[in-house]
Amino acid sequence: MPEITIAEADERRAQDQILDVREDFEVAEGMIPGALHIPMGQLGSRLQELDRSRPVIVVCRSGNRSARVAEALNQAGYTADTMTGGMVAWQGAGLPAH
Repeated sequence: MPEITIAEADERRAQDQILDVREDFEVAEGMIPGALHIPMGQLGSRLQELDRSRPVIVVCRSGNRSARVAEALNQAGYTADTMTGGMVAWQGAGLPAH
């Protein structure tokens, strides 16, 4: 499973798609600016919202759900990585969230 660090995600977020798969109540605590929010359970019905031609960085709270989603996206023909440590690590490092 391709994993990237929060620093790599921060470097790539301007050109890659950030997909936040957390639930609404989790996103209320802060989200990476520019991220697309699709809760994990809705992804199957909203897959068309992702651009297949651009890499996807999948984010969740700690990295567990995002690893499963990234694996499924890769199997579906996307290029997807999971961000190790999730939003806990992102916010802990003081990176931007809104």
